[in-house]
Amino acid sequence: MVAKKAYPLRINADVLAAMQRWADDDIRSLNAQIEYILRDALVKQGRVKLVEKVITQVVDKDDDND
Repeated sequence: MVAKKAYPLRINADVLAAMQRWADDDIRSLNAQIEYILRDALVKQGRVKLVEKVITQVVDKDDDND
């Protein structure tokens, strides 16, 4: 399990409210949403590498093999 570190965050109330609405839309906690946004920005800026990406692929089942 990845260790997590608590960090107090001072943030504008309007920004926090917008983040909460976004988290609600994505069915995430506010903390998880903030971490998701930060991680996404780090990957896009090349600050960290994306280690694992889950890909779901739908495959048609061959019904001819009985």
